[in-house]
Amino acid sequence: MWGILGLIGGLAILTILVMRGMNLLIAAPLSALIVGVFNGLPLFSQLAVGKQTDFVTSYMDGFSGFVTSWYLMFLTGAIFGKVMEDSGAAESVSHWIIKKIGMKRAVLAIVLACGVLTYGGVSLFVVAFAVYPMAVNLFKESDFPRRFIPATLALGSTTFTMTSAGSPEIQNWIPIPYLHTSPYAGWGVSLVTALFMLIAGYLWLMHMIKKAKRKGEYFISRENDEVESRKGLPNPFLSIIPLLIVLIVAFVLHDVLEQSALIIALTSGVIATWILNRSYFRDFWKAVGNGTEGALIALGNTSAVVGFGSVAQVTPAFKSAIDYVTSLPGSPLITGAFAVMVIAGLTGSSSGGQSIALPILGPHYLDMGVNADALHRTVSMSSGTLDSLPHGGYAVTTIRSIAGESHKDAYPAFGAMTVIIPLLAVIIAVTLFMIGF
Repeated sequence: MWGILGLIGGLAILTILVMRGMNLLIAAPLSALIVGVFNGLPLFSQLAVGKQTDFVTSYMDGFSGFVTSWYLMFLTGAIFGKVMEDSGAAESVSHWIIKKIGMKRAVLAIVLACGVLTYGGVSLFVVAFAVYPMAVNLFKESDFPRRFIPATLALGSTTFTMTSAGSPEIQNWIPIPYLHTSPYAGWGVSLVTALFMLIAGYLWLMHMIKKAKRKGEYFISRENDEVESRKGLPNPFLSIIPLLIVLIVAFVLHDVLEQSALIIALTSGVIATWILNRSYFRDFWKAVGNGTEGALIALGNTSAVVGFGSVAQVTPAFKSAIDYVTSLPGSPLITGAFAVMVIAGLTGSSSGGQSIALPILGPHYLDMGVNADALHRTVSMSSGTLDSLPHGGYAVTTIRSIAGESHKDAYPAFGAMTVIIPLLAVIIAVTLFMIGF
């Protein structure tokens, strides 16, 4: 009883602390300590008896293990995003897409610009920063309420591109070592759900914007909006080549190197960006440095959450909870999706949700004979649902730091695009897999 209360209480406290803005590197170990104390774990290894696992060892094994497995992928991904940003290549691609689609479809242009950059391997956060200034200009010209900008950016970044087959984003690659699959697992179903998220999300978002307009809402300018785009951008066709190189290299090497192929693919993207756009860089090595710092922060936050999960995993309460989830009636795809999305929601991290659940659920479901490709796609998509609750890292950064909006104004549309639409897509995916699509 006390163990279950400790597990639930630790998860609740982690959620509350994150929503209140506490750093995950502090909030996660504090919450994990509560889980450990209520479950009777000794604090240090010196206090453990026999083979008993202690709190510090459990937490640091999870933390360091995630760093060991994913550091180079986080690093190369963050650097690639930053050099694309610093050279103006990301902005050039975005401008070209927006120009071709036109002002009448401003929201669709922003969504597709984010989608192309995200599917090309640019970090979600970098995409939001890069496209936001153009989104402000387009919303101003269209007189759309600016509180819908975060939802527009998120629809193009965290839905049909982040967890789809072939995506270089880490959410699509984490299942590979656990399920022995490829980043193209379940590509047929993924194509259907990606189209659903794009079309349904766009139509719903436009409905909300038009409804707000009918109620008298309009675009309100701010002093810091008068930020002009950089002049002398590189050629958009040359700028998109590094994105294609990332996708091609990952495709060619994924059978041989599995998730390690992403390291070479992203490194190739960095090199290609420098070769093709080197005369446009403001400061190449500063961009590399900024990317490195960003990678360490993102990796540290995710590892902190994984450390929390590692402590939870060694408790009797967690084992009871997993036994309950895995014994639920119905398809293992449903229970697997449920487990991943709940953990991702409580931690505010899609990658954290997968990293905690897959080491336990993966072998169990594979032993049951579950189709690995179907499980890969379902788990990947599920991680991109409840991770975008109000306390999620991307939600907080995009709404507050980038767009300067309040959760009260911006989150209803943001949550609709990043939680409800992906949830419906997961239901569609599971249904299609179950009928043998």
